[in-house]
Amino acid sequence: MTGRLVIITALLAAAVVAGSCGGAPQNQAGWERQRRDLVALLKRDGITDRQVLDAIGQVPRHEFVPKGWRDMSYLNRPLSIGQGQTISQPYIVAYMCQELRLTPEDKVLEIGTGSGYHAAVMSLLAKSIYTIEIIPELGESARARLARLGYENIEVRIGDGYLGLPEESPFDAVILTAAPPEIPQPLLEQLKVGGRLIAPVGVHWQELVLVERTEEGYVRTKLIPVAFVPMTGEAQRAKPDKP
Repeated sequence: MTGRLVIITALLAAAVVAGSCGGAPQNQAGWERQRRDLVALLKRDGITDRQVLDAIGQVPRHEFVPKGWRDMSYLNRPLSIGQGQTISQPYIVAYMCQELRLTPEDKVLEIGTGSGYHAAVMSLLAKSIYTIEIIPELGESARARLARLGYENIEVRIGDGYLGLPEESPFDAVILTAAPPEIPQPLLEQLKVGGRLIAPVGVHWQELVLVERTEEGYVRTKLIPVAFVPMTGEAQRAKPDKP
């Protein structure tokens, strides 16, 4: 685990240096080349799922970041998208998708739409994506962006992700892209038996946690240390139960 963090840190440092040496090509061929380079980097860093790598290679990340950050779109690092939020590091997006083991028949619930990038990647791996964003400006912007780019199997909702979407449950997979102190109980209850939930959990220190629902209950596995923005909304006002 520590070794993985050292590798990621080294790669990020190298990427920042490379990014500081000049702007990214502002043309389609240049973006595609940078996506290929990003996929190669993710493979070297341990992402092995071919479908996940293909999805990362297809989604135009530069369309999901503010114009001022576009030269850095394909660096393996998080970027600001405004409203105190970020677009996640590509490695983390790929790692979370890989751990969820998504299939073409899966129905997925995402908590924290952000720019819509993570939903776009998952839309190439699963049948349908329902994604909730608590900040209206971000949610509306993501909805328009995803529609413009042709992602038809993603439905963006504006609301409190702590509550999930009981009317659309159960879900084959649930993913949180912001960190609650503990996993909200409503999200666990909306997970199908046999389904998987992945979330960064913690306040000062966070760990990525995978939860699998069985007939007997929930099996919880700690994965890697991470740093996400805090989950806002009802999750901060209510004390959820642990699986």
